[in-house]
Amino acid sequence: MSLTPAQQFDELSKKTSRPLVLLPAFPSADAIATAYALALWFETKEKEVTVAGDTLLQDKEALSFLANPRDLRGAITGARDFVLSFNTERNKIIDVRTETLPEELRIYLTPEHGIIDPRDFSFIPAKFTFDLAIVIGAVDKERLGNIFEHNADIFYEMPIINIDNHSDNELFGQLNLVDVTASSAAEILADIFFSLAPETLPESVAESLLAGIITATDSFQKKNTTPKSLHLASLLMQHGADQQKIVRSLYKTQPLHLLKLWGKAMAQVKWNEELRLIWSLVGIEDLVHARAHIDDLPAVLEKIKGNYASGQLFVLLSPETPASVRVIIKAQSRELLRSTLPLFPEAHLEGETLIASLPADSLEKAEALLFEKLTPKTPRA
Repeated sequence: MSLTPAQQFDELSKKTSRPLVLLPAFPSADAIATAYALALWFETKEKEVTVAGDTLLQDKEALSFLANPRDLRGAITGARDFVLSFNTERNKIIDVRTETLPEELRIYLTPEHGIIDPRDFSFIPAKFTFDLAIVIGAVDKERLGNIFEHNADIFYEMPIINIDNHSDNELFGQLNLVDVTASSAAEILADIFFSLAPETLPESVAESLLAGIITATDSFQKKNTTPKSLHLASLLMQHGADQQKIVRSLYKTQPLHLLKLWGKAMAQVKWNEELRLIWSLVGIEDLVHARAHIDDLPAVLEKIKGNYASGQLFVLLSPETPASVRVIIKAQSRELLRSTLPLFPEAHLEGETLIASLPADSLEKAEALLFEKLTPKTPRA
Protein backbone atom coordinates (compact mmCIF):
# COMPACT_ATOMS: atom_id res chain seq x y z
CA MET A 1 0.00 0.00 0.00
CA SER A 2 1.48 3.36 -1.05
CA LEU A 3 2.10 6.12 1.46
CA THR A 4 -0.08 9.24 1.54
CA PRO A 5 1.62 12.60 0.83
CA ALA A 6 1.53 13.37 4.56
CA GLN A 7 3.20 10.04 5.35
CA GLN A 8 5.85 10.64 2.67
CA PHE A 9 6.50 14.06 4.21
CA ASP A 10 6.81 12.43 7.62
CA GLU A 11 9.30 9.83 6.36
CA LEU A 12 11.53 12.44 4.70
CA SER A 13 11.33 14.67 7.78
CA LYS A 14 12.44 11.85 10.07
CA LYS A 15 15.45 10.99 7.89
CA THR A 16 16.84 14.50 7.55
CA SER A 17 19.33 16.02 9.98
CA ARG A 18 20.07 19.26 8.04
CA PRO A 19 16.91 20.44 6.24
CA LEU A 20 17.08 23.52 4.04
CA VAL A 21 13.90 25.60 3.59
CA LEU A 22 14.00 27.71 0.42
CA LEU A 23 11.91 30.74 -0.55
CA PRO A 24 11.52 32.48 -3.92
CA ALA A 25 12.89 35.94 -4.48
CA PHE A 26 10.26 38.45 -3.28
CA PRO A 27 8.24 35.84 -1.38
CA SER A 28 4.67 36.40 -0.25
CA ALA A 29 3.99 36.87 3.45
CA ASP A 30 2.24 33.49 3.31
CA ALA A 31 5.42 31.82 2.02
CA ILE A 32 7.58 33.44 4.71
CA ALA A 33 5.15 32.53 7.51
CA THR A 34 4.95 28.95 6.23
CA ALA A 35 8.75 28.72 6.08
CA TYR A 36 8.94 29.97 9.66
CA ALA A 37 6.37 27.41 10.79
CA LEU A 38 8.23 24.55 9.12
CA ALA A 39 11.62 25.64 10.47
CA LEU A 40 10.27 26.07 14.02
CA TRP A 41 8.70 22.61 13.76
CA PHE A 42 12.04 21.13 12.67
CA GLU A 43 13.75 22.88 15.59
CA THR A 44 11.41 21.12 18.02
CA LYS A 45 12.66 17.86 16.45
CA GLU A 46 16.25 18.98 17.18
CA LYS A 47 17.06 19.35 13.48
CA GLU A 48 19.65 21.90 12.37
CA VAL A 49 17.44 23.80 9.92
CA THR A 50 18.25 26.77 7.67
CA VAL A 51 15.77 29.12 5.94
CA ALA A 52 17.16 30.93 2.89
CA GLY A 53 15.81 33.33 0.27
CA ASP A 54 17.30 36.04 -1.96
CA THR A 55 15.28 38.85 -0.38
CA LEU A 56 14.27 37.16 2.88
CA LEU A 57 16.26 39.41 5.20
CA GLN A 58 14.41 42.49 3.89
CA ASP A 59 10.99 40.93 3.34
CA LYS A 60 10.75 39.32 6.78
CA GLU A 61 10.25 42.68 8.51
CA ALA A 62 6.49 42.60 7.87
CA LEU A 63 6.29 39.47 10.04
CA SER A 64 8.62 40.63 12.80
CA PHE A 65 5.97 39.81 15.42
CA LEU A 66 6.35 36.07 14.73
CA ALA A 67 8.88 33.84 16.46
CA ASN A 68 11.94 33.64 14.20
CA PRO A 69 13.83 30.44 13.35
CA ARG A 70 17.45 30.52 14.48
CA ASP A 71 19.14 30.44 11.04
CA LEU A 72 17.77 32.89 8.45
CA ARG A 73 19.93 33.66 5.41
CA GLY A 74 19.85 35.80 2.29
CA ALA A 75 22.17 33.38 0.50
CA ILE A 76 23.44 29.83 0.87
CA THR A 77 27.05 29.81 2.02
CA GLY A 78 29.25 26.88 2.98
CA ALA A 79 26.76 24.44 1.48
CA ARG A 80 29.34 21.84 0.58
CA ASP A 81 33.02 20.95 0.99
CA PHE A 82 35.47 20.23 -1.80
CA VAL A 83 38.12 17.59 -1.22
CA LEU A 84 41.67 17.91 -2.52
CA SER A 85 42.80 14.28 -2.61
CA PHE A 86 46.38 13.01 -2.96
CA ASN A 87 47.35 9.43 -3.69
CA THR A 88 49.92 8.50 -1.02
CA GLU A 89 50.50 4.92 -2.16
CA ARG A 90 53.99 5.71 -3.54
CA ASN A 91 54.80 8.99 -1.83
CA LYS A 92 53.41 10.06 1.53
CA ILE A 93 52.68 13.65 2.53
CA ILE A 94 54.53 14.43 5.75
CA ASP A 95 53.43 18.05 6.23
CA VAL A 96 50.54 20.31 5.15
CA ARG A 97 50.21 24.03 5.77
CA THR A 98 48.18 26.90 4.29
CA GLU A 99 48.75 30.58 3.64
CA THR A 100 45.92 33.07 3.18
CA LEU A 101 46.64 35.98 0.85
CA PRO A 102 44.28 38.89 -0.01
CA GLU A 103 42.88 37.09 -3.08
CA GLU A 104 44.42 33.65 -2.84
CA LEU A 105 44.71 30.62 -0.58
CA ARG A 106 47.90 28.60 -0.93
CA ILE A 107 48.28 25.01 0.25
CA TYR A 108 51.82 23.77 0.83
CA LEU A 109 52.47 20.02 0.79
CA THR A 110 55.74 18.39 1.78
CA PRO A 111 56.27 14.94 0.21
CA GLU A 112 58.31 12.25 1.87
CA HIS A 113 60.38 11.63 -1.28
CA GLY A 114 61.41 13.89 -4.15
CA ILE A 115 58.71 15.80 -5.99
CA ILE A 116 54.94 15.41 -6.24
CA ASP A 117 53.46 13.91 -9.39
CA PRO A 118 50.44 16.09 -10.46
CA ARG A 119 48.71 12.91 -11.62
CA ASP A 120 48.37 11.86 -7.97
CA PHE A 121 46.00 14.78 -7.28
CA SER A 122 42.24 14.87 -7.68
CA PHE A 123 39.63 17.48 -6.79
CA ILE A 124 36.36 15.98 -5.53
CA PRO A 125 33.15 17.79 -4.50
CA ALA A 126 31.86 16.35 -1.23
CA LYS A 127 28.23 15.93 -0.27
CA PHE A 128 26.15 18.97 0.58
CA THR A 129 25.94 19.79 4.27
CA PHE A 130 22.15 19.82 3.74
CA ASP A 131 20.28 16.58 3.08
CA LEU A 132 16.72 17.73 2.30
CA ALA A 133 15.38 20.86 0.56
CA ILE A 134 11.83 22.14 1.02
CA VAL A 135 10.76 24.85 -1.44
CA ILE A 136 7.78 26.98 -0.42
CA GLY A 137 5.71 29.22 -2.68
CA ALA A 138 7.77 28.91 -5.89
CA VAL A 139 6.12 27.68 -9.10
CA ASP A 140 9.50 26.65 -10.52
CA LYS A 141 13.13 26.46 -9.45
CA GLU A 142 14.08 29.60 -11.36
CA ARG A 143 11.86 31.70 -9.04
CA LEU A 144 14.46 31.11 -6.34
CA GLY A 145 16.71 33.60 -8.15
CA ASN A 146 20.36 33.57 -7.11
CA ILE A 147 19.70 30.79 -4.62
CA PHE A 148 19.05 28.44 -7.55
CA GLU A 149 21.49 30.02 -9.97
CA HIS A 150 24.43 29.64 -7.59
CA ASN A 151 23.40 26.27 -6.11
CA ALA A 152 21.68 24.38 -8.93
CA ASP A 153 23.32 21.09 -7.88
CA ILE A 154 21.11 21.04 -4.78
CA PHE A 155 18.19 20.01 -6.99
CA TYR A 156 20.02 16.98 -8.31
CA GLU A 157 21.75 15.68 -5.20
CA MET A 158 19.09 15.68 -2.48
CA PRO A 159 15.33 15.08 -2.16
CA ILE A 160 13.10 18.09 -2.84
CA ILE A 161 9.73 18.76 -1.21
CA ASN A 162 7.67 21.31 -3.16
CA ILE A 163 4.90 23.13 -1.21
CA ASP A 164 2.69 25.49 -3.22
CA ASN A 165 -0.90 26.34 -4.14
CA HIS A 166 -0.46 27.88 -7.61
CA SER A 167 -1.96 26.15 -10.64
CA ASP A 168 1.13 26.79 -12.79
CA ASN A 169 3.49 24.97 -10.42
CA GLU A 170 5.87 22.79 -12.44
CA LEU A 171 5.90 19.91 -9.90
CA PHE A 172 9.69 19.88 -9.73
CA GLY A 173 9.99 18.04 -6.41
CA GLN A 174 10.32 14.38 -5.57
CA LEU A 175 7.37 15.07 -3.25
CA ASN A 176 4.94 17.70 -4.56
CA LEU A 177 2.56 19.01 -1.91
CA VAL A 178 0.72 21.21 -4.41
CA ASP A 179 -2.97 21.93 -3.86
CA VAL A 180 -4.54 24.57 -6.10
CA THR A 181 -7.73 24.54 -4.02
CA ALA A 182 -5.85 25.62 -0.89
CA SER A 183 -5.95 29.26 0.13
CA SER A 184 -2.26 29.29 0.90
CA ALA A 185 0.94 27.34 1.42
CA ALA A 186 0.28 27.69 5.15
CA GLU A 187 -3.03 25.84 4.75
CA ILE A 188 -1.27 22.97 2.96
CA LEU A 189 1.36 22.62 5.70
CA ALA A 190 -1.22 22.95 8.48
CA ASP A 191 -3.24 20.16 6.90
CA ILE A 192 -0.11 17.96 6.80
CA PHE A 193 0.74 18.65 10.45
CA PHE A 194 -2.80 17.97 11.67
CA SER A 195 -2.94 14.69 9.76
CA LEU A 196 0.30 13.52 11.44
CA ALA A 197 0.30 14.47 15.13
CA PRO A 198 -2.04 17.39 15.89
CA GLU A 199 -1.70 17.08 19.64
CA THR A 200 2.01 18.00 19.52
CA LEU A 201 1.81 21.15 17.38
CA PRO A 202 3.74 23.93 19.19
CA GLU A 203 2.10 27.32 19.70
CA SER A 204 4.80 29.17 17.73
CA VAL A 205 4.24 26.88 14.73
CA ALA A 206 0.46 27.29 14.94
CA GLU A 207 0.80 31.08 15.09
CA SER A 208 3.03 31.23 12.01
CA LEU A 209 0.63 29.02 10.07
CA LEU A 210 -2.38 31.13 11.07
CA ALA A 211 -0.48 34.28 10.05
CA GLY A 212 0.13 32.70 6.64
CA ILE A 213 -3.54 31.89 6.14
CA ILE A 214 -4.64 35.34 7.33
CA THR A 215 -2.26 37.17 4.98
CA ALA A 216 -3.25 34.99 2.01
CA THR A 217 -6.99 35.43 2.60
CA ASP A 218 -6.82 39.05 3.79
CA SER A 219 -8.18 38.00 7.16
CA PHE A 220 -10.71 35.59 5.56
CA GLN A 221 -12.23 38.28 3.32
CA LYS A 222 -10.94 37.11 -0.08
CA LYS A 223 -12.83 34.62 -2.21
CA ASN A 224 -10.01 32.07 -1.84
CA THR A 225 -11.24 31.53 1.74
CA THR A 226 -12.83 28.07 1.96
CA PRO A 227 -14.55 26.09 4.72
CA LYS A 228 -11.32 24.12 5.05
CA SER A 229 -9.33 27.35 5.55
CA LEU A 230 -11.70 28.39 8.35
CA HIS A 231 -11.62 24.94 9.94
CA LEU A 232 -7.83 24.78 9.98
CA ALA A 233 -7.65 28.35 11.31
CA SER A 234 -9.94 27.31 14.15
CA LEU A 235 -7.71 24.33 14.97
CA LEU A 236 -4.62 26.54 14.93
CA MET A 237 -6.27 28.93 17.40
CA GLN A 238 -7.04 25.95 19.62
CA HIS A 239 -3.29 25.28 19.62
CA GLY A 240 -2.49 28.76 20.90
CA ALA A 241 -2.32 30.92 17.77
CA ASP A 242 -3.47 34.44 18.67
CA GLN A 243 -5.67 35.71 15.83
CA GLN A 244 -6.16 39.15 17.35
CA LYS A 245 -2.43 39.64 17.81
CA ILE A 246 -1.79 38.62 14.19
CA VAL A 247 -4.51 40.90 12.78
CA ARG A 248 -3.41 43.79 14.99
CA SER A 249 0.23 43.34 13.93
CA LEU A 250 -0.57 42.99 10.23
CA TYR A 251 -3.30 45.60 9.77
CA LYS A 252 -3.45 47.96 12.73
CA THR A 253 0.19 49.00 12.83
CA GLN A 254 0.62 50.14 9.24
CA PRO A 255 3.20 52.93 8.83
CA LEU A 256 1.61 56.37 8.63
CA HIS A 257 3.26 57.15 5.28
CA LEU A 258 1.71 54.01 3.77
CA LEU A 259 -1.76 54.92 5.01
CA LYS A 260 -1.41 58.45 3.60
CA LEU A 261 -0.27 57.14 0.23
CA TRP A 262 -3.12 54.62 0.18
CA GLY A 263 -5.58 57.45 0.76
CA LYS A 264 -4.06 59.50 -2.08
CA ALA A 265 -4.25 56.56 -4.49
CA MET A 266 -7.81 55.64 -3.46
CA ALA A 267 -8.97 59.21 -4.08
CA GLN A 268 -7.95 58.86 -7.74
CA VAL A 269 -9.09 55.31 -8.48
CA LYS A 270 -10.64 54.73 -11.93
CA TRP A 271 -12.59 51.78 -13.37
CA ASN A 272 -12.81 50.28 -16.87
CA GLU A 273 -15.73 47.89 -17.22
CA GLU A 274 -14.56 46.23 -20.45
CA LEU A 275 -11.12 45.32 -19.08
CA ARG A 276 -12.35 44.98 -15.48
CA LEU A 277 -9.42 47.22 -14.69
CA ILE A 278 -8.90 49.27 -11.54
CA TRP A 279 -6.12 51.86 -11.84
CA SER A 280 -4.86 55.02 -10.22
CA LEU A 281 -2.24 57.69 -10.88
CA VAL A 282 0.22 58.58 -8.13
CA GLY A 283 2.17 61.77 -8.77
CA ILE A 284 5.48 62.92 -7.33
CA GLU A 285 3.59 65.39 -5.15
CA ASP A 286 1.54 62.51 -3.69
CA LEU A 287 4.71 60.65 -2.71
CA VAL A 288 6.24 63.81 -1.23
CA HIS A 289 3.09 64.70 0.73
CA ALA A 290 2.88 61.18 2.17
CA ARG A 291 6.65 61.07 2.78
CA ALA A 292 6.60 57.80 0.88
CA HIS A 293 8.77 56.16 -1.78
CA ILE A 294 7.91 54.66 -5.14
CA ASP A 295 8.85 51.25 -3.70
CA ASP A 296 5.86 51.55 -1.31
CA LEU A 297 3.42 51.34 -4.23
CA PRO A 298 3.12 47.51 -4.43
CA ALA A 299 1.88 47.45 -0.81
CA VAL A 300 -0.62 50.23 -1.61
CA LEU A 301 -1.84 48.37 -4.69
CA GLU A 302 -2.40 45.23 -2.61
CA LYS A 303 -4.68 47.25 -0.33
CA ILE A 304 -6.59 48.65 -3.31
CA LYS A 305 -6.95 45.14 -4.75
CA GLY A 306 -8.48 43.96 -1.48
CA ASN A 307 -11.22 46.61 -1.76
CA TYR A 308 -12.44 45.73 -5.26
CA ALA A 309 -13.49 42.11 -5.62
CA SER A 310 -15.01 42.80 -9.06
CA GLY A 311 -11.69 43.88 -10.56
CA GLN A 312 -9.42 41.54 -12.51
CA LEU A 313 -6.41 43.78 -13.13
CA PHE A 314 -5.07 46.45 -10.76
CA VAL A 315 -2.53 49.08 -11.84
CA LEU A 316 -0.68 52.01 -10.31
CA LEU A 317 1.26 54.49 -12.44
CA SER A 318 3.89 56.80 -10.94
CA PRO A 319 6.76 58.87 -12.41
CA GLU A 320 10.07 57.02 -12.29
CA THR A 321 12.39 59.37 -14.23
CA PRO A 322 11.67 62.50 -16.30
CA ALA A 323 11.21 60.20 -19.31
CA SER A 324 9.62 57.08 -17.82
CA VAL A 325 6.71 56.01 -15.63
CA ARG A 326 6.74 53.04 -13.27
CA VAL A 327 3.92 50.52 -13.81
CA ILE A 328 2.86 48.26 -10.93
CA ILE A 329 0.33 45.55 -11.81
CA LYS A 330 -1.49 42.95 -9.72
CA ALA A 331 -4.21 40.54 -10.83
CA GLN A 332 -6.91 38.32 -9.34
CA SER A 333 -5.11 35.24 -10.67
CA ARG A 334 -1.48 34.37 -11.25
CA GLU A 335 -2.36 33.12 -14.74
CA LEU A 336 -3.74 36.54 -15.72
CA LEU A 337 -0.68 38.28 -14.29
CA ARG A 338 1.69 36.03 -16.23
CA SER A 339 -0.29 36.58 -19.45
CA THR A 340 0.24 40.32 -19.01
CA LEU A 341 4.01 40.00 -18.67
CA PRO A 342 4.81 39.80 -22.44
CA LEU A 343 3.01 43.11 -23.05
CA PHE A 344 5.75 45.02 -21.22
CA PRO A 345 9.36 44.65 -22.45
CA GLU A 346 11.88 44.20 -19.63
CA ALA A 347 9.09 43.75 -17.08
CA HIS A 348 9.67 41.36 -14.21
CA LEU A 349 7.70 39.69 -11.46
CA GLU A 350 8.32 40.37 -7.78
CA GLY A 351 6.22 37.75 -6.07
CA GLU A 352 2.60 38.45 -7.06
CA THR A 353 3.44 41.85 -8.57
CA LEU A 354 4.50 42.81 -12.10
CA ILE A 355 6.92 45.74 -12.28
CA ALA A 356 7.48 47.54 -15.59
CA SER A 357 8.25 50.94 -17.11
CA LEU A 358 6.59 52.94 -19.87
CA PRO A 359 8.44 55.54 -21.98
CA ALA A 360 6.40 58.62 -21.12
CA ASP A 361 7.11 62.06 -19.69
CA SER A 362 3.70 62.39 -18.03
CA LEU A 363 1.18 60.19 -16.24
CA GLU A 364 -1.44 61.01 -18.88
CA LYS A 365 0.78 59.74 -21.70
CA ALA A 366 1.61 56.63 -19.68
CA GLU A 367 -2.10 56.08 -19.10
CA ALA A 368 -2.71 56.16 -22.86
CA LEU A 369 0.16 53.73 -23.49
CA LEU A 370 -1.21 51.41 -20.81
CA PHE A 371 -4.59 51.17 -22.53
CA GLU A 372 -2.92 50.71 -25.89
CA LYS A 373 -1.16 47.64 -24.50
CA LEU A 374 -4.09 46.20 -22.55
CA THR A 375 -6.87 46.74 -25.10
CA PRO A 376 -7.31 43.67 -27.36
CA LYS A 377 -6.39 44.42 -30.97
CA THR A 378 -9.15 44.00 -33.59
CA PRO A 379 -7.75 42.24 -36.67
CA ARG A 380 -8.16 44.14 -39.93
CA ALA A 381 -10.52 42.74 -42.58
